Amino acid sequence: MALTGRAALLAALGSLPVGIWEPGWTGILAVNAPLAIACACDYALAAPVRRLGLTRSGDTSVRLGDSADVTLTVTNPSGRPLRARIRDAWPPSSWQPGTGPEASRHRLRVPPGERRRLTTRLRPTRRGDRVADRVTIRSYGPLGLFARQGTHRVPWTVRVLPPFTSRKHLPSKLARLRELDGRTSVLTRGEGTEFDSLREYVPGDDTRSIDWRATARQTAVAVRTWRPERDRHILLVLDTGRTSAGRVGDVPRLDASMDAALLLAALASRAGDRVALLAHDRRTRALVQGRTAGDVLPSLVNAMATLEPELVETDARGLAAAALRTTPRRSLIVLLTTLDPAPIEEGLLPVLPRLTQRHTVLLASVADPHIADMATARGTTDAVYEAAAAAQSHAERERTAEQLRRHGVTVVDATPDTLAPALADAYLALKAAGRL
Repeated sequence: MALTGRAALLAALGSLPVGIWEPGWTGILAVNAPLAIACACDYALAAPVRRLGLTRSGDTSVRLGDSADVTLTVTNPSGRPLRARIRDAWPPSSWQPGTGPEASRHRLRVPPGERRRLTTRLRPTRRGDRVADRVTIRSYGPLGLFARQGTHRVPWTVRVLPPFTSRKHLPSKLARLRELDGRTSVLTRGEGTEFDSLREYVPGDDTRSIDWRATARQTAVAVRTWRPERDRHILLVLDTGRTSAGRVGDVPRLDASMDAALLLAALASRAGDRVALLAHDRRTRALVQGRTAGDVLPSLVNAMATLEPELVETDARGLAAAALRTTPRRSLIVLLTTLDPAPIEEGLLPVLPRLTQRHTVLLASVADPHIADMATARGTTDAVYEAAAAAQSHAERERTAEQLRRHGVTVVDATPDTLAPALADAYLALKAAGRL
């Protein structure tokens, strides 16, 4: 129980005249006796807190950047009306700046034997699981002089999923995929090995695709159309080691890699390929495989939601071994990792032949756009030194990328905004070339 501010103010005002009327504590007690009786009655009439019934409902998942509504239902089984202030506590990362604790505080009135609902709107600032904390209730009497206070634990978890901002590029990439499949008016010949159909020759077609037997049976020249192979296996490997923790622009490298992986997964599943995910540093953090085309994207998003960079050096040998265990048959392995020279030369290059011997390997890395800005800086001594440092950094990344290309690895090095579409284009180029 607690004395409210109103009661404290009345008590202070009631004690002021004591020194004038009758000195001593006897006078104080006499003057404050009515206030004490009023407080006792107010406390007795306040609805009990412990007997309240609390349940939750609402959103269980939300994309980062969107808002989630969680409803708290308060049931008052007592015979006294509930006049309360309620704080529905959540972790600080559940609120965007300017929408914090105030959004979790509510005023509520519940008549005897009835229930009321109140909604807390969460605006998370980070991926992962947001778990509800305690619900604190302060129940007031009709005079507002005394209050009962207590807490309830009402479990609820909201999973904050990756935002998948690169999905805006999906329609254009699907249009390119349809061109490869020969389903649009653009006459593009896929270089796959699966025969699709015959059609009439159009100037500009590859003469090697002419079907002479079919041409002999009809009056027009017939050409074969092909489509890229389907049911290929693609393994997305997320490096969750220390290099993925670095921030590029406003997001960590890991988040930019996730966004690119989601676009590629959406595109590949539409192309009829099988997609799996492996997140690894010193150990496997997430593994998704064996999902159908309709279930693969939700499974990947859900698995990525709780991934966080680990401040440890990635075990390249363990990563390669885990990838080989996950994909026993020939596949496209997409490594989303760094192009920094030290981790590549000391970690990845020694184990790379084990991967390229059986699989096609594509490496995608997040480049820092600030480096490009530094390279063009001029005018001051500091700017010249920055430009020199940027040029050296760029040359080191190019040298590392060239080492990987000599091992047969396709390299995509792009800024966070362009990494996802660049990776999708690289996948489509491999598919058109029949390298899957």
